Amino acid sequence: MAHDTLFEPIKMGTQTLKNRIIMAPLTRLRAVEPGDVPTALAGEYYAQRASAGLIIAEATQVSFQAKGYAGAPGVHTQDQMTAWKVIVNNVHSKGGKIVLQLWHTGLVAHKSVQPDGKAPISASDVNVGIRTTLRDSDHQAIRVDATTPRPATIDEIQQVVADFAHATKNAHEAGFDGIEIHGAHGYLLHQFWAEHTNQREDAYGGSRDNRARLMLEVIDACVGAWDADHVGIRISPLGTFNNVEAGYHEDENIWLIEQMNKRGIMYLHLSEPDWAGGTPYSDDFRQRVRKAFGQLIIAAGGYSVEKAERNIREGYIDAVAFGRDYIANPDLAERIRQDAPLNEQHPESFYGGTTVGYTDYPFMKEAQ
Repeated sequence: MAHDTLFEPIKMGTQTLKNRIIMAPLTRLRAVEPGDVPTALAGEYYAQRASAGLIIAEATQVSFQAKGYAGAPGVHTQDQMTAWKVIVNNVHSKGGKIVLQLWHTGLVAHKSVQPDGKAPISASDVNVGIRTTLRDSDHQAIRVDATTPRPATIDEIQQVVADFAHATKNAHEAGFDGIEIHGAHGYLLHQFWAEHTNQREDAYGGSRDNRARLMLEVIDACVGAWDADHVGIRISPLGTFNNVEAGYHEDENIWLIEQMNKRGIMYLHLSEPDWAGGTPYSDDFRQRVRKAFGQLIIAAGGYSVEKAERNIREGYIDAVAFGRDYIANPDLAERIRQDAPLNEQHPESFYGGTTVGYTDYPFMKEAQ
């Protein structure tokens, strides 16, 4: 069998994944508004990709305040949960496993999608010059400048923590196999961690420990709402994402990973910077991450099969998440197994829309 390394089973908390090929969380912006309810079509989309060792479902709001993009789903209302239950059942019926990525976008938002039209919250009122995605009158995705954020109050910070816990309980009830906290890519938890966007002078700003406080409180709350064996986290140490500069403080990031490891969570998901034009990780940094975190490590970021196999063999990581390749290839795992060619990607249909560029990419037999 080609690429045996990628098809070895691997433990994830108390569960076992059938292979090490992961579907990365991919924002598709097709939820129904108002209400941010995932569509029945999402059930077909994810079920098509159930041959992955694990599906990490798209970033999903923990509250209406957490919303930054028109068309992103939530998991904080009964209607949203009801829709997710159907999607999860579809994946499970195909023998797949699926976890839900939970996020709060923070400053990557526009006031038009915020409750009462307020400015979005962040660690501080820093405008990083980022854009977000809304819908025009024809429901087509359009890019607009984000609204300058306002500093979150202590009460709002505590509510964010509670919202992550509530969303975790809802994901559990919906039947997911776990949740992934989105602590990467310049979204709210990352905004508190990064010195660039955190200019606070209270218990959530300044020192390394204070800037990490919100992220670690969210982890603890999610673990409390479920357990450590069903909570993972995605981070993007080193590099710049959504114009939020994480910098190259390797020691601080290793310290943060060590704090996550102490909590015994089921996995660490690294989004590497080179897919966004950043400097690739050194082998020394990879070794330090491996030493700092004792559970499953997933890596993502423009990976080839060859790079994936090499880093797994070296022991730096345990599994690899593929993103855009999974958009275009519902049977990506089997294509890798057979060294089969991949479908052409159609970026113009990545965000918003209908079945086109969503559930209509052909499987191998259909492509022949």
